[in-house]
Amino acid sequence: MPSKILIVGACGQIGSELTLALRDIHGENAVIASDIKAPTSPELSGGPFEILDATDYESFKSIVTTHDIDTVYMMAAMLSGTAEKFPEKGWDLNMTSLFNVLNLGKENLINKIFWPSSIAVFGPTTPKVDTPQQTVMEPTTVYGISKQAGERWCAYYHKRYGVDVRSIRYPGLISYKTPPGGGTTDYAIEIFHEALKSQKYTSFLSAETALPMMYMDDAIHATISIMDAPSDSVKIRSSYNLAGVSFTPEELYKEIKKQIPDFELAYETDFRQAIADSWPNSIDDTEARTDWGWRHDFNLEMIVKEMLEGVKSLEEVK
Repeated sequence: MPSKILIVGACGQIGSELTLALRDIHGENAVIASDIKAPTSPELSGGPFEILDATDYESFKSIVTTHDIDTVYMMAAMLSGTAEKFPEKGWDLNMTSLFNVLNLGKENLINKIFWPSSIAVFGPTTPKVDTPQQTVMEPTTVYGISKQAGERWCAYYHKRYGVDVRSIRYPGLISYKTPPGGGTTDYAIEIFHEALKSQKYTSFLSAETALPMMYMDDAIHATISIMDAPSDSVKIRSSYNLAGVSFTPEELYKEIKKQIPDFELAYETDFRQAIADSWPNSIDDTEARTDWGWRHDFNLEMIVKEMLEGVKSLEEVK
């Protein structure tokens, strides 16, 4: 009997695209999507779907046992910008959902777990350029604190109980297929929509704020790759650094302007600037490349081309 996969948080920015990618690989009925609300996209509605509050252990357990789930991708989370507005809710969602899935692994009800971490685990005291895998981590946001704590719990459950949990630290993710989810790197998605719609955009981050970013296709590829890797190749059980390309709003603007000459960018920083200032400028992901063969495909020029074409195709459908 083929193994079944459960995606928790399947309506989110990463979860929605991950669900479709895994269904392409394993078949529609082998991948159960779930979220706290019903899907609005016809693509997600096309396969098995369950309403699930990830903080409700008994409901979680019931879905796992009912569908004979082997692997869980725990993608439900409150992201950086939103969690700063609702700190206790952010902590509760991010940590309770993690404990629930780790305990299902501890009870041998599931065999393999993916849990995403983030560059938000780093802080203002972390080396900013080529941030190493093991370094000072003093996060200053609720999201970052929850992810740092989560990394330690993942490593603990693996060492103490043998839970096969795997994780990567996502940089900022860029996609045209789903709307941004309340993160500090959302400007890098919004900018494409406004460039095509009004030829104007106001960035909430300053011109020189360099951040590690990645096209969603690369992130999905990395997520599936680490889960497909042999267990003994996954040597780090907290979370792996993951890098794609680093750029500033000004560098992104100049690349878009090559395609849309009339595009203009203004700057008006908000509370997310302080969050971005606490994060790295670039990431060293040597361990991921060495241990399980990670390679990214998309550079800045390719990302801009894909995003403009993708957003334009969405507008034409409307």
